[in-house]
Amino acid sequence: MKITKLETFSIPAVAFTRLTTEDGSTGWGQVSTYNADITAQVFHRQVARWAIGRDTGDLGVLVSEIPEREHKFPGSYIYRAIGGLDTAIWDWRGKQAGKPVVELLGGSAGTIRAYASSMKRDITPKDEAARFKRLQDAHGFDAFKFRVGSECGHDKDEWPGRSEEIVPTVRKALGESATLLVDANSCYSPARAIELGAMLEDNGVSHFEEPCPYWEMEQTAEVTKALSIDVTGGEQDWDLHHWKRMIAMRAVDIIQPDVMYMGGMERILKVAAMGAEAGLPCTPHCANLSLVTLFTMHLLRAIPNAGKYLEFSIEEADYYPWQYDLFVESPYTITDGKATVTDAPGWGVEINPDWLARATYQVTKLEA
Repeated sequence: MKITKLETFSIPAVAFTRLTTEDGSTGWGQVSTYNADITAQVFHRQVARWAIGRDTGDLGVLVSEIPEREHKFPGSYIYRAIGGLDTAIWDWRGKQAGKPVVELLGGSAGTIRAYASSMKRDITPKDEAARFKRLQDAHGFDAFKFRVGSECGHDKDEWPGRSEEIVPTVRKALGESATLLVDANSCYSPARAIELGAMLEDNGVSHFEEPCPYWEMEQTAEVTKALSIDVTGGEQDWDLHHWKRMIAMRAVDIIQPDVMYMGGMERILKVAAMGAEAGLPCTPHCANLSLVTLFTMHLLRAIPNAGKYLEFSIEEADYYPWQYDLFVESPYTITDGKATVTDAPGWGVEINPDWLARATYQVTKLEA
Protein backbone atom coordinates (compact mmCIF):
# COMPACT_ATOMS: atom_id res chain seq x y z
CA MET A 1 0.00 0.00 0.00
CA LYS A 2 1.44 3.38 -1.08
CA ILE A 3 2.49 5.84 1.66
CA THR A 4 0.81 9.19 1.00
CA LYS A 5 1.40 11.18 4.18
CA LEU A 6 3.91 11.20 7.05
CA GLU A 7 3.28 13.42 10.07
CA THR A 8 5.14 14.20 13.28
CA PHE A 9 3.86 15.57 16.58
CA SER A 10 6.78 16.67 18.72
CA ILE A 11 8.02 18.25 21.90
CA PRO A 12 11.73 18.37 22.81
CA ALA A 13 11.61 15.08 24.70
CA VAL A 14 9.39 12.90 22.51
CA ALA A 15 7.85 12.82 19.03
CA PHE A 16 5.21 10.55 17.56
CA THR A 17 4.81 9.74 13.87
CA ARG A 18 1.67 8.95 11.89
CA LEU A 19 1.72 7.21 8.54
CA THR A 20 -1.23 7.35 6.14
CA THR A 21 -1.62 5.16 3.06
CA GLU A 22 -3.57 5.65 -0.15
CA ASP A 23 -6.74 4.08 1.28
CA GLY A 24 -6.68 6.37 4.35
CA SER A 25 -5.52 3.73 6.83
CA THR A 26 -2.95 4.80 9.41
CA GLY A 27 -0.22 3.57 11.70
CA TRP A 28 1.48 5.24 14.67
CA GLY A 29 5.15 5.17 15.57
CA GLN A 30 7.78 7.19 17.35
CA VAL A 31 11.23 8.62 16.69
CA SER A 32 13.74 8.30 19.48
CA THR A 33 13.24 10.30 22.64
CA TYR A 34 15.56 13.13 23.77
CA ASN A 35 16.00 16.06 21.36
CA ALA A 36 13.05 14.48 19.58
CA ASP A 37 12.02 17.83 18.11
CA ILE A 38 15.35 17.91 16.27
CA THR A 39 14.86 14.29 15.18
CA ALA A 40 11.42 15.23 13.82
CA GLN A 41 13.10 17.76 11.53
CA VAL A 42 15.57 15.12 10.40
CA PHE A 43 12.62 12.79 9.80
CA HIS A 44 10.97 15.17 7.34
CA ARG A 45 14.11 16.40 5.63
CA GLN A 46 16.05 13.14 5.33
CA VAL A 47 13.64 10.22 5.82
CA ALA A 48 10.10 11.13 4.74
CA ARG A 49 11.27 12.52 1.40
CA TRP A 50 12.55 9.07 0.42
CA ALA A 51 9.64 7.11 1.89
CA ILE A 52 6.72 9.14 0.58
CA GLY A 53 5.06 7.40 -2.35
CA ARG A 54 6.76 4.10 -1.57
CA ASP A 55 4.97 0.91 -0.60
CA THR A 56 4.65 -0.17 3.04
CA GLY A 57 6.00 -3.53 1.92
CA ASP A 58 9.30 -1.82 1.07
CA LEU A 59 10.23 -1.26 4.73
CA GLY A 60 13.22 -3.62 4.69
CA VAL A 61 14.56 -1.93 1.58
CA LEU A 62 13.89 1.58 2.88
CA VAL A 63 15.76 1.20 6.16
CA SER A 64 18.84 0.22 4.16
CA GLU A 65 18.31 2.58 1.24
CA ILE A 66 17.63 5.81 3.14
CA PRO A 67 21.04 5.92 4.91
CA GLU A 68 22.67 5.34 1.52
CA ARG A 69 20.69 8.20 0.02
CA GLU A 70 21.85 10.33 2.96
CA HIS A 71 25.40 8.93 3.04
CA LYS A 72 26.90 12.36 3.66
CA PHE A 73 25.17 12.36 7.06
CA PRO A 74 26.01 9.07 8.80
CA GLY A 75 25.26 8.76 12.47
CA SER A 76 22.72 8.44 15.22
CA TYR A 77 20.16 11.06 14.18
CA ILE A 78 19.28 9.45 10.86
CA TYR A 79 18.51 6.15 12.57
CA ARG A 80 16.61 7.80 15.41
CA ALA A 81 14.44 9.32 12.68
CA ILE A 82 14.11 6.12 10.60
CA GLY A 83 12.67 4.47 13.70
CA GLY A 84 9.63 6.71 13.32
CA LEU A 85 8.95 5.30 9.86
CA ASP A 86 9.67 1.70 10.82
CA THR A 87 7.47 1.61 13.92
CA ALA A 88 4.57 3.35 12.17
CA ILE A 89 4.65 0.75 9.39
CA TRP A 90 4.64 -2.09 11.93
CA ASP A 91 1.61 -0.57 13.64
CA TRP A 92 -0.12 -0.18 10.25
CA ARG A 93 0.66 -3.81 9.39
CA GLY A 94 -0.76 -5.04 12.67
CA LYS A 95 -3.95 -3.05 12.27
CA GLN A 96 -4.41 -4.28 8.72
CA ALA A 97 -3.99 -7.89 9.86
CA GLY A 98 -6.04 -7.44 13.03
CA LYS A 99 -3.08 -8.75 15.05
CA PRO A 100 -0.62 -7.34 17.58
CA VAL A 101 2.87 -6.66 16.26
CA VAL A 102 4.25 -9.45 18.45
CA GLU A 103 2.28 -11.99 16.39
CA LEU A 104 3.63 -10.57 13.14
CA LEU A 105 7.09 -11.14 14.61
CA GLY A 106 6.30 -14.78 15.35
CA GLY A 107 5.54 -14.41 19.06
CA SER A 108 2.40 -14.12 21.14
CA ALA A 109 0.69 -11.79 23.60
CA GLY A 110 1.36 -12.43 27.27
CA THR A 111 3.40 -11.34 30.27
CA ILE A 112 7.07 -10.40 30.63
CA ARG A 113 9.09 -10.25 33.82
CA ALA A 114 10.27 -6.67 34.39
CA TYR A 115 13.08 -5.16 36.40
CA ALA A 116 12.63 -1.85 38.18
CA SER A 117 15.18 0.47 36.58
CA SER A 118 16.44 3.55 38.38
CA MET A 119 17.96 6.41 36.37
CA LYS A 120 19.16 8.40 39.36
CA ARG A 121 22.59 8.99 40.81
CA ASP A 122 21.64 12.03 42.90
CA ILE A 123 19.86 9.76 45.37
CA THR A 124 21.37 8.38 48.55
CA PRO A 125 21.83 4.63 48.91
CA LYS A 126 19.35 4.63 51.78
CA ASP A 127 16.67 6.43 49.76
CA GLU A 128 17.24 4.24 46.69
CA ALA A 129 16.88 1.09 48.76
CA ALA A 130 13.70 2.45 50.35
CA ARG A 131 11.98 3.20 47.04
CA PHE A 132 12.96 -0.22 45.70
CA LYS A 133 11.41 -1.79 48.77
CA ARG A 134 8.18 0.15 48.20
CA LEU A 135 8.05 -1.05 44.59
CA GLN A 136 8.77 -4.62 45.65
CA ASP A 137 5.85 -4.52 48.06
CA ALA A 138 3.43 -2.63 45.79
CA HIS A 139 4.08 -4.21 42.38
CA GLY A 140 5.90 -7.45 43.03
CA PHE A 141 9.17 -6.50 41.32
CA ASP A 142 11.87 -9.08 42.07
CA ALA A 143 14.68 -7.50 40.01
CA PHE A 144 16.16 -4.01 40.40
CA LYS A 145 18.80 -1.94 38.58
CA PHE A 146 20.62 1.02 40.04
CA ARG A 147 23.54 3.27 39.13
CA VAL A 148 27.15 2.99 40.17
CA GLY A 149 30.05 5.28 39.30
CA SER A 150 29.26 8.42 37.33
CA GLU A 151 28.34 8.95 33.69
CA CYS A 152 31.51 8.84 31.56
CA GLY A 153 33.18 9.44 34.89
CA HIS A 154 36.85 8.52 34.38
CA ASP A 155 36.82 6.30 37.47
CA LYS A 156 35.16 8.93 39.67
CA ASP A 157 32.07 8.12 41.71
CA GLU A 158 29.04 10.44 41.87
CA TRP A 159 30.40 11.19 45.32
CA PRO A 160 33.20 9.36 47.11
CA GLY A 161 32.17 5.94 48.38
CA ARG A 162 28.65 5.94 46.93
CA SER A 163 29.09 2.79 44.82
CA GLU A 164 30.63 0.80 47.65
CA GLU A 165 27.77 1.85 49.92
CA ILE A 166 24.76 1.41 47.63
CA VAL A 167 25.38 -2.21 46.65
CA PRO A 168 25.24 -3.77 50.15
CA THR A 169 22.55 -1.29 51.23
CA VAL A 170 20.19 -2.38 48.46
CA ARG A 171 21.01 -6.03 48.97
CA LYS A 172 20.20 -5.81 52.69
CA ALA A 173 16.91 -3.97 52.06
CA LEU A 174 15.60 -6.35 49.38
CA GLY A 175 16.90 -9.65 50.65
CA GLU A 176 18.98 -12.42 49.12
CA SER A 177 16.26 -13.53 46.69
CA ALA A 178 16.15 -10.21 44.79
CA THR A 179 17.99 -9.99 41.48
CA LEU A 180 20.30 -6.97 41.39
CA LEU A 181 21.68 -5.21 38.33
CA VAL A 182 23.96 -2.17 38.10
CA ASP A 183 24.76 0.34 35.35
CA ALA A 184 28.07 2.23 35.26
CA ASN A 185 27.30 4.31 32.14
CA SER A 186 30.84 4.18 30.75
CA CYS A 187 32.49 5.21 34.02
CA TYR A 188 35.48 2.96 34.55
CA SER A 189 38.88 1.95 33.31
CA PRO A 190 39.25 -1.83 33.00
CA ALA A 191 41.29 -2.06 36.20
CA ARG A 192 38.74 -0.16 38.27
CA ALA A 193 35.81 -2.00 36.65
CA ILE A 194 37.36 -5.34 37.52
CA GLU A 195 38.01 -4.17 41.08
CA LEU A 196 34.42 -2.99 41.50
CA GLY A 197 33.15 -6.09 39.72
CA ALA A 198 34.68 -8.31 42.40
CA MET A 199 32.66 -6.42 45.01
CA LEU A 200 29.52 -6.81 42.89
CA GLU A 201 30.11 -10.55 42.67
CA ASP A 202 30.54 -10.75 46.45
CA ASN A 203 27.12 -9.12 46.85
CA GLY A 204 25.36 -11.37 44.35
CA VAL A 205 24.87 -8.73 41.64
CA SER A 206 24.17 -10.51 38.35
CA HIS A 207 24.45 -7.77 35.69
CA PHE A 208 27.22 -5.17 35.21
CA GLU A 209 26.19 -2.76 32.46
CA GLU A 210 28.50 -0.59 30.38
CA PRO A 211 31.44 -0.71 32.81
CA CYS A 212 33.89 1.02 30.44
CA PRO A 213 33.48 3.75 27.80
CA TYR A 214 31.13 2.08 25.35
CA TRP A 215 33.23 3.06 22.35
CA GLU A 216 36.25 1.22 23.82
CA MET A 217 35.14 -2.33 23.07
CA GLU A 218 38.53 -3.85 23.87
CA GLN A 219 38.32 -2.42 27.38
CA THR A 220 34.86 -3.88 27.91
CA ALA A 221 36.04 -7.25 26.56
CA GLU A 222 38.88 -7.22 29.10
CA VAL A 223 36.38 -6.79 31.93
CA THR A 224 34.07 -9.46 30.51
CA LYS A 225 36.92 -11.94 30.39
CA ALA A 226 38.04 -11.18 33.94
CA LEU A 227 34.68 -11.42 35.74
CA SER A 228 32.14 -14.18 36.25
CA ILE A 229 29.30 -11.65 36.52
CA ASP A 230 27.44 -10.92 33.24
CA VAL A 231 28.92 -7.84 31.58
CA THR A 232 26.40 -6.13 29.32
CA GLY A 233 26.22 -3.26 26.87
CA GLY A 234 25.33 -1.86 23.48
CA GLU A 235 22.54 0.61 24.18
CA GLN A 236 24.32 3.46 22.39
CA ASP A 237 25.31 1.46 19.33
CA TRP A 238 23.42 1.83 16.04
CA ASP A 239 26.00 0.68 13.47
CA LEU A 240 25.50 -2.94 12.35
CA HIS A 241 29.21 -3.29 11.55
CA HIS A 242 29.99 -2.18 15.08
CA TRP A 243 27.57 -4.80 16.39
CA LYS A 244 29.15 -7.53 14.28
CA ARG A 245 32.54 -6.70 15.73
CA MET A 246 31.25 -6.45 19.31
CA ILE A 247 29.58 -9.84 19.11
CA ALA A 248 32.46 -11.52 17.26
CA MET A 249 34.96 -10.44 19.93
CA ARG A 250 32.56 -11.37 22.76
CA ALA A 251 32.91 -7.91 24.25
CA VAL A 252 29.81 -8.53 26.37
CA ASP A 253 27.85 -11.47 27.76
CA ILE A 254 24.45 -9.88 27.07
CA ILE A 255 23.59 -7.48 24.22
CA GLN A 256 21.44 -4.42 24.92
CA PRO A 257 20.38 -2.67 21.70
CA ASP A 258 17.75 0.06 21.91
CA VAL A 259 14.84 -0.16 19.43
CA MET A 260 14.82 3.59 18.88
CA TYR A 261 18.57 4.23 18.73
CA MET A 262 18.87 1.33 16.27
CA GLY A 263 16.24 2.75 13.92
CA GLY A 264 13.27 0.50 14.63
CA MET A 265 12.26 -3.13 14.59
CA GLU A 266 13.84 -4.19 11.29
CA ARG A 267 17.35 -3.30 12.43
CA ILE A 268 17.06 -4.40 16.06
CA LEU A 269 15.82 -7.78 14.84
CA LYS A 270 19.07 -8.10 12.88
CA VAL A 271 21.10 -7.42 16.01
CA ALA A 272 19.03 -9.86 18.05
CA ALA A 273 19.60 -12.50 15.36
CA MET A 274 23.36 -11.90 15.44
CA GLY A 275 23.24 -12.38 19.18
CA ALA A 276 21.17 -15.55 18.89
CA GLU A 277 23.65 -17.04 16.42
CA ALA A 278 26.46 -16.33 18.88
CA GLY A 279 24.50 -17.66 21.86
CA LEU A 280 24.11 -14.25 23.50
CA PRO A 281 20.88 -13.18 25.24
CA CYS A 282 19.26 -9.90 24.20
CA THR A 283 17.99 -7.62 26.98
CA PRO A 284 17.20 -4.35 25.17
CA HIS A 285 17.65 -0.90 26.62
CA CYS A 286 14.39 1.05 27.10
CA ALA A 287 14.76 3.73 29.72
CA ASN A 288 11.48 5.65 29.71
CA LEU A 289 7.74 5.13 29.34
CA SER A 290 7.26 6.53 25.87
CA LEU A 291 6.51 3.93 23.18
CA VAL A 292 10.05 2.50 23.34
CA THR A 293 9.16 0.21 26.25
CA LEU A 294 6.05 -1.05 24.44
CA PHE A 295 8.07 -1.78 21.29
CA THR A 296 10.54 -3.69 23.44
CA MET A 297 7.78 -5.69 25.10
CA HIS A 298 6.58 -6.94 21.71
CA LEU A 299 10.16 -7.74 20.70
CA LEU A 300 10.94 -9.73 23.83
CA ARG A 301 7.83 -11.87 23.42
CA ALA A 302 9.02 -12.83 19.90
CA ILE A 303 12.79 -13.34 19.73
CA PRO A 304 14.33 -16.72 20.67
CA ASN A 305 17.18 -15.24 22.70
CA ALA A 306 15.11 -12.85 24.82
CA GLY A 307 16.86 -11.98 28.07
CA LYS A 308 15.48 -12.64 31.51
CA TYR A 309 13.53 -9.42 31.86
CA LEU A 310 12.25 -6.13 30.48
CA GLU A 311 13.82 -2.84 31.56
CA PHE A 312 11.05 -0.76 33.17
CA SER A 313 11.77 2.80 34.25
CA ILE A 314 10.58 3.72 37.74
CA GLU A 315 11.18 7.45 37.34
CA GLU A 316 8.26 9.78 37.86
CA ALA A 317 7.39 13.44 37.30
CA ASP A 318 10.48 14.81 39.01
CA TYR A 319 12.68 13.09 36.40
CA TYR A 320 10.49 12.50 33.33
CA PRO A 321 7.65 15.07 33.56
CA TRP A 322 7.00 14.74 29.84
CA GLN A 323 6.06 11.03 29.90
CA TYR A 324 2.63 11.66 31.43
CA ASP A 325 -0.64 11.89 29.47
CA LEU A 326 0.91 10.53 26.28
CA PHE A 327 -1.72 7.80 25.87
CA VAL A 328 -5.49 7.48 26.23
CA GLU A 329 -4.84 4.40 28.36
CA SER A 330 -1.37 3.54 29.59
CA PRO A 331 0.01 0.22 28.32
CA TYR A 332 2.26 0.06 31.37
CA THR A 333 0.86 -1.79 34.35
CA ILE A 334 3.09 -3.99 36.48
CA THR A 335 1.36 -6.85 38.29
CA ASP A 336 3.36 -9.43 40.23
CA GLY A 337 6.50 -7.97 38.71
CA LYS A 338 5.32 -8.46 35.13
CA ALA A 339 4.24 -6.27 32.21
CA THR A 340 1.64 -7.45 29.68
CA VAL A 341 1.56 -7.41 25.90
CA THR A 342 -2.10 -7.43 24.87
CA ASP A 343 -3.64 -8.92 21.75
CA ALA A 344 -4.89 -5.53 20.51
CA PRO A 345 -3.95 -4.86 16.85
CA GLY A 346 -0.69 -3.09 16.08
CA TRP A 347 1.01 -1.66 19.12
CA GLY A 348 -2.33 -1.71 20.91
CA VAL A 349 -2.18 1.87 22.13
CA GLU A 350 -3.88 5.19 21.30
CA ILE A 351 -2.02 8.49 21.49
CA ASN A 352 -3.81 11.12 23.61
CA PRO A 353 -5.55 13.62 21.26
CA ASP A 354 -5.11 16.44 23.79
CA TRP A 355 -1.35 15.85 23.83
CA LEU A 356 -1.25 15.81 20.04
CA ALA A 357 -3.12 19.12 19.89
CA ARG A 358 -0.39 20.77 22.00
CA ALA A 359 2.56 19.30 20.09
CA THR A 360 4.45 20.90 17.19
CA TYR A 361 3.05 19.55 13.93
CA GLN A 362 4.90 18.85 10.68
CA VAL A 363 3.78 16.95 7.59
CA THR A 364 5.23 15.52 4.37
CA LYS A 365 2.63 14.69 1.70
CA LEU A 366 2.65 12.92 -1.63
CA GLU A 367 2.18 15.58 -4.26
CA ALA A 368 -0.69 14.98 -6.67
